[in-house]
Amino acid sequence: MAAETNTIMQADLARVRVADFNLQFTGNLRKLTEALGITRKIAVQEGASLKMLKVTGTLESGNVAEGELIPLSKYETEEVSVGEVKLNKWRKGTTAEAILKGGYDQAVGATTDKMVKDIQKTIRGDLFKFMATGAGTATGATLQAALANGWGKLAVLFEDDAVETVYFLNPMDVSDYLGTAQVEMQTLFGMNYIKNFLGLGDVFLNSNVPEGKYYATAKDNIVLYYVNVGAGDIKSAFGLTADETGYIGINEYADKDTARVIDLVLSGVTFFPERQDGIVVGTIAGA
Repeated sequence: MAAETNTIMQADLARVRVADFNLQFTGNLRKLTEALGITRKIAVQEGASLKMLKVTGTLESGNVAEGELIPLSKYETEEVSVGEVKLNKWRKGTTAEAILKGGYDQAVGATTDKMVKDIQKTIRGDLFKFMATGAGTATGATLQAALANGWGKLAVLFEDDAVETVYFLNPMDVSDYLGTAQVEMQTLFGMNYIKNFLGLGDVFLNSNVPEGKYYATAKDNIVLYYVNVGAGDIKSAFGLTADETGYIGINEYADKDTARVIDLVLSGVTFFPERQDGIVVGTIAGA
């Protein structure tokens, strides 16, 4: 006998979970791109080269006698290849025994939620790896002095006194300050986030940043590159569910040979600073 019309079936619940997975990941990623001020989101092919702009040159002396020829200062920009955009692939399997013990939603859904967090952590790690290669430096005796000197360095580099700066710090370096200050903290993409910290810029807190150090850059310096897994052959070949951004795709299916529910996830998202000299690796001397 056929099921009654509009009966909620097991397959419907699976689709809801897959849609929720996309909503969690993409929704968080959108909020993060807004907070970082990212306006450039560039879809590329897997294997596309990631390149930073490196500026080299020498400033000639400005002490020129009256009537003498003013020497030219020569600067060059060079594209330095630092890696590739990669399509990352993950799988997880939930056994029949786990489903019997905890129920389908708990056994599959709870582990999927954890998988989202772990994927976010992987993407964050790549961002911090690139930030650590910054060519700019700044030092201050206190937290505020160190961040202010970083802001000043970026204002000069980007020739903009109103440069919007974003900082990345270790939580331990701001814990004393937060213990006595009235600060509203938010969470984005697995990181604690404070808007307009000390009036200098937005701050993200994460343990990937070494204690006593910080990374800073202008918001315009961060670009989002991604492999679009929400369209074309890649989506149809693997039956992926993805939203219109194509940042991430998932397929949940039953593997009857091993009595498991498999979740296949594909994503090629990379945050990347465009200018290497536009990243300040700062030091908090009093930390």
